[in-house]
Amino acid sequence: MSKETMLIDDVTDHVIGAAIELHRDAGPGLLESFYEAALALYLERRRLRSRRQAAVRFEFAGKLFDEAFRADLIVEDAVIVEAKSVTKLDPVFARQLRTCLKLTGLSVGLVLNFGGSSLIHGLRRVVNNLVPSPDSRLRINQRREAER
Repeated sequence: MSKETMLIDDVTDHVIGAAIELHRDAGPGLLESFYEAALALYLERRRLRSRRQAAVRFEFAGKLFDEAFRADLIVEDAVIVEAKSVTKLDPVFARQLRTCLKLTGLSVGLVLNFGGSSLIHGLRRVVNNLVPSPDSRLRINQRREAER
């Protein structure tokens, strides 16, 4: 699939679905490198392109940095995924991801913590200048709340 044929919300939905499936299959507490590699495999099965340990280059203060940092996964050249395997997510993880989004110009990232008993509690969606898609489920929920 290409970025043009998928909305960002679709990509993140697929990533989250694959991550939940992986967590259910493998269980919690393995090394982050395992979850990163296995998630790339699960995404491939869903026909999503991903790059592991993707070197990210950007310009800062007039200087080009070729490998300023490495993203665990970049999915469909649109979403940065950071895999964690810790007992509790530190708020700094989301702040670091937001900075990476700003530097790359991408608008969505996911922090996925495979260390807990439930992946849902270890999931953080981070956005940077994201224009919501017109059919976003969040917009539907907002309309329902407004109708109440």
